[in-house]
Amino acid sequence: MAIRRFEDIEAWQSARKLMNRIYDATSAIAFNDDRDLRRQLRRASVSSMANIAEGFDGGSDGEFQRFLRMAQRSVTEVESHLYVALDRGYVERSQFDALYAQALETRRLIGGFIKYLRSGASPTE
Repeated sequence: MAIRRFEDIEAWQSARKLMNRIYDATSAIAFNDDRDLRRQLRRASVSSMANIAEGFDGGSDGEFQRFLRMAQRSVTEVESHLYVALDRGYVERSQFDALYAQALETRRLIGGFIKYLRSGASPTE
């Protein structure tokens, strides 16, 4: 299937799911005392989505890959911040595990898309 819009990219869809789950989790009262962490988690999750979308219009596969790597780094930032949330008791272990699993899936999909682009395949064909 050809990718016509950034919304068609499976990695972007997964990043969107991660962002929504992060927003839901950080809406909990436990995060009220740590607004900086809440803000960082939200910004990193939004950044992942945004970098995939921005890269889609980057003009070349090389530029797209650069943005995808930034999206991966944003997901890794989410993963690291989740440990802070767990250690500080803002999320339960089960919630941490679910969020972390979504982050891993998102990072895996982004990595797979980078490999796909490196292979010389065109996502819009």
